[in-house]
Amino acid sequence: MKSSTQTILEHSAIPRHIAVIMDGNGRWAKKRFLPRVMGHKRGLDALENMVKHCAELGVRYLTVFAFSTENWRRPEEEVSFLMGLFLQALQKQVRRLHDNNMRLRVIGSRERFNAEILKGIEAAEALTANNTGLTLSIAADYGGRWDILQAANQLIAEGVTEITEEALSRYLMLGDAPEPDLFIRTGGETRISNFLLWQMAYAELYFTDTLWPDFNEKSLNEAIASFQKRERRFGRTSEQLPVEQQRG
Repeated sequence: MKSSTQTILEHSAIPRHIAVIMDGNGRWAKKRFLPRVMGHKRGLDALENMVKHCAELGVRYLTVFAFSTENWRRPEEEVSFLMGLFLQALQKQVRRLHDNNMRLRVIGSRERFNAEILKGIEAAEALTANNTGLTLSIAADYGGRWDILQAANQLIAEGVTEITEEALSRYLMLGDAPEPDLFIRTGGETRISNFLLWQMAYAELYFTDTLWPDFNEKSLNEAIASFQKRERRFGRTSEQLPVEQQRG
């Protein structure tokens, strides 16, 4: 896929690709005097609703940050629960994705996952590989800097002497997908947090105080409405945009 720094990307009222940091599960639970793990359970429900609504709207790619390389620093019992929840989702929810013609893939390093989780990932990806609807990418043990480094190392291993932007892009975790048009982060934080650093060079950023378990169809519609008000210039002036893309 061409990078937005190399070409002017296609403009659409509905984002082709949405990237999301699903933040606020623990705080959602704490506000209700519940264990943090209950927030993660409710967060999984919110993700199911997000996937369904994105498909209904015509979004083609949805990439969500489920577990970063930095998240291994969390308390051991929380990490263990998250891994169990991840496996449960792979085993139980992938059939629903498949029945709705959706493709699932997991991006990130797989070195620290146990054999059961690896088997679940491989089975889920194989089952949905030929589906043609929305592609859901789960970023697990993922970091944006790691992604760039692993792509560069693959090029070096091939003996490439000059690393170009186009060549590097092919080896990134989402090298075959369009770059995100819209990035959403819930929970009130206003950071990208090492997520898709290369791919989000020209993404429109949307931050909301809504905690992830409370992020629903209305919340997504509001994020897309904000996206639709933006001028996506890619280095051009407002006057150079097609009339339908110019703000009134």
